[in-house]
Amino acid sequence: MPDVVLVDDDDLYREVLTADLADRGFSVLCFADGPSFLEALSNGVDVQVALLDWTLPEMSGFELLGAMRERGIGLPVVFLTGHALPERELQALDRGAIDFVDKSRGTDVLVHRLRVVIEGLRQPPAAPMPEIESHGDLTLDRQAARALWRGQDVALTMTEYKIVALLVLHKGRLQTYRAIYDVAHYEGFVAGSGEHGYTTNVRSMVKRIRKKFMAVDPGFSEIKNMQRIGYSWLDPQR
Repeated sequence: MPDVVLVDDDDLYREVLTADLADRGFSVLCFADGPSFLEALSNGVDVQVALLDWTLPEMSGFELLGAMRERGIGLPVVFLTGHALPERELQALDRGAIDFVDKSRGTDVLVHRLRVVIEGLRQPPAAPMPEIESHGDLTLDRQAARALWRGQDVALTMTEYKIVALLVLHKGRLQTYRAIYDVAHYEGFVAGSGEHGYTTNVRSMVKRIRKKFMAVDPGFSEIKNMQRIGYSWLDPQR
């Protein structure tokens, strides 16, 4: 099984990156566009991680990811882009991507992230947790990744659900911006500009989560913020 599939329409970039990854021990399968990759998947091609360029002919990498998920293909996806805009990163995470890498960061950064992803796939499964959990007015359905507030579905994305689950797991205890961003990506993920560049994305994600809860209950106030540090879920027993 190849370790990585690379979908990018730049012939030179595909050739160079494939050689760089091969030098670092990865086997790589390449495609120049989304439809040919989808056809290969339909024919049974099997890989561990997909690297998708954001800008592709015929269908964008974002549209390609959507087509994969609509077909029930849960292959881990890492986006490559030359335009690392925060809104694109959020779109990718919401659609189910696990990483978003600016091409300018270089092969060594990409290799580190690929190894983290692949090693994570090889880890034995954790002990099962209850599928349905109740926390006051909140109900978490872990199997379906759904959050219900007072019996109504809050319509969270997968990334938003993971953030809420993290806060609720540690309710009453502050979770740092770094910890929240880690659960949206993976531990040690590097993004944004500057040492704390990721905080802007965390604020945007939590803001959207709050809006969704408040659409169900205008009085919702369970998520608390400590400026410059992070967020916590209110513990009613404290």
